Formats: sequence, C-alpha cells, structure tokens
Amino acid sequence: MSSQRAEEEREQHVAALVLARGGSKGIRLKNIKPLAGRPLLAWVLGAAVDCRRFHSIWVSTDHDEIAKVAEKYGARVHRRSAAASNDSSTSLDAIMEFLEVHKEIDVIGNIQCTSPCLKPSHLIEVIQMMKEKKFDSVFSVVRRHQFRWQEVAEGQVTKPMNLNPSKRPRRQDWPGELYENGSFYFATAALIKSGCLQGGRVAYYEMAPEYSVDIDVDIDWPIAEQRVKRYGYFGKMNKISLLVCSRDLQIERECKDRSYTLSDMPEIKKMKDNSIRVKLIGGSDKQWNKEWKKETVEKLMKDMSISWENVAYFGNDESDLECLKMAYVGGASGDTASRVCDAADYICTSRGRIGNVEEFVDHVTLLTEKYRAENPGDDNASEGMNNKKRTHESTSPSNGTTVKKIKS
Repeated sequence: MSSQRAEEEREQHVAALVLARGGSKGIRLKNIKPLAGRPLLAWVLGAAVDCRRFHSIWVSTDHDEIAKVAEKYGARVHRRSAAASNDSSTSLDAIMEFLEVHKEIDVIGNIQCTSPCLKPSHLIEVIQMMKEKKFDSVFSVVRRHQFRWQEVAEGQVTKPMNLNPSKRPRRQDWPGELYENGSFYFATAALIKSGCLQGGRVAYYEMAPEYSVDIDVDIDWPIAEQRVKRYGYFGKMNKISLLVCSRDLQIERECKDRSYTLSDMPEIKKMKDNSIRVKLIGGSDKQWNKEWKKETVEKLMKDMSISWENVAYFGNDESDLECLKMAYVGGASGDTASRVCDAADYICTSRGRIGNVEEFVDHVTLLTEKYRAENPGDDNASEGMNNKKRTHESTSPSNGTTVKKIKS
C-alpha cells in the first residue's frame, strides 16, 4: 500500500478546541463564571464530551483557574502563550499556535465557550458533514428575519439593503437571511495552516434560534440563565427520588434568626408533592462525620430500593465531600470551601444559605421536569434499575483517551 493511500485511509483525528483566555475585558473570568449553577465553560464541554465523536477535547488558556475547570469537566489543557493571549490576538492566532504543538490533529472544531445551548446532536451532525461530504470548513449560522438599512451620516438619505419597501413581505413569506451565530467553526488543519478558518469547500450548519445564545451578545446574565435552563444541554436525565440536605451551622443560624425550618420551605414541600422524598441531616444535635452521612444516605437508598443515581445532595462541609461526589447531582454554596465546590455539580449563587438551598431545590425541580418530559408517563422508571455508580468516564472513538462525563 502506498504511503499516500495509507494516509487517505487513516481515520482522521478530529479535535474539539475551546479558546478561553483569562483576560476578558467585560466580565472578569467570564469563561468560568457560574451560569445556571455550572461554569460557563462546562456547558460546551458537556456537549463535546457526550457527542463521543472527538478523539481529543482541549481548552486553550493562559489562566490556572480556567485550566482547573477545564480538566474537571473532561478537557485537556493547552497552555497558550502570552503572544496568543493579548487583546489584539485573534482566534486564528490561537488555533494556529495550538496546531503547531499538536501536529497529529487533522480537523479542528473550534467551539465557542460563549454558546452554552450547544447540544451533542449539533456536533455529531457537523462532524458527519465534514467526513462524509469532504468539506474543508463548516460553521454554524442562525436564520433571522430582520430588514437592514444602509447606515449614513446625519442628514443623509438611507436606502434598504435587503428589501423592497413597496413590496414589503410578511415574515412568513420571506425566508430571512443566515447569520453566523458563533457557536462553532470546524476546519481542516491544512486550511487553518494556510491562514484561513473558513474556505475551500465551505458549508454552513443552521441552528434553531433557541439554541443560538451568545453570551458576548446576551450580556444580561439573568436572561441568559433563563435561556440555558430551558434550552441548555443537561446531560443524561435520571429520575431523582431522594433529596438530601446537609445542614451546617450557618443554615441553622439563618433558620433561627428567621424562626424558620427548612421543612417549611415551599420548594421542599413541592418536592414531596412530586413524590420525591426529602431528608434533612447534619446539624448541631450530634457530631456528624462523612461516614455517618454516607451511611445515613445509603440506608435510605436501601429502604427505597434506589441507587446514588437517584439521589440529589446538598452540602457545604468537608464531611459532605463523599456524598457530593457519589450523588447523581450534588449542590453547594459558591462561598464554601474550594474542595467542596470542586466536588459539586451545581454551584449556588443566591444570597444566604437558605437562598442557596432554595436555588438547589429549584434546580432539582428543573431536572425532574426534564426527566418527565423525556419519559412521559414513567413515574417509576430508573429507580433501582441502575445500581452501578457511574464512573463519569467515556472512551474516545479511536485512541482510548479517557475523558470525564458531565453529571447533570
């Protein structure tokens, strides 16, 4: 077999690359700021990992904290040089620098960190386009129905750019126009090395407007959070049957100041209405350690014939670490110890510990609603069905590289 033919038959190395430098001018460390309980970067990494089509997944960064988050959510880290990290550096500069080090890569999927509603299916389809139709580059677009007018100096006459005002069409009669939405740019390494990110045999991939959220444009963070909660990719959905809240001294103090108990919380009462058992553990009534907490939860699981896959757990203490790691979804307050935050899947940003509990319970409610939407009429599925704890790892398609899977 000739070397040329062997090269043609070799499976192409397709890599995902997220550019996430630390020097964002708008919001400090925006790339890892919590969005709907998860670092912004984690949303696109979840889609990249779970699409299971990349041979490697990378984050290019110049910042230690971003590197730490990248590794937690399944990516390898490329340390970007200072020259490719300044305000005048372009994405193409950073990608070309990356390829100089990683010469084994044939196709780069440059995924934008600021597009948190990206789904695995989007990536699967665009990779299929690159492979089967032999495109050199494919980028994402969204269809918009916006009439454009020429910009002119004050006092001058403008003119329409994409419509005839005398025959102004109805929205439903006009197909609209395609605009880049910034979610991703795929290109062959050969094209990028020639100094171009879009070229050769080029195609677009159209995404629905609801998935075309760009944090660089949607700078109102609360609005972006609502979009992500509705349209973001949350990973594999499991039925949550047990919610455990580990009370710490700060929670007890806040409850005492307000003459309030967590069991009175409307959100927790709603959990019970949804047939989710709620258990409050911890507190100052006894010295709880991690073994006692874990044993308490596992006894409840045994009584209910469920596994850790069906448990949501909230805690802020070092003694909660084991339970946070094992639960299907674990929550912690954003101002607690870094080790605890690292073990949690959902970081609460509301004010006060009681506010954090309310926020986490709302998140569990959201996951429950998404599970039921995917499993209509299934009130008992998955309980006790999957008693093997997930490893949160998957194997890439060709080289056996292990990457973490994202828990919801």
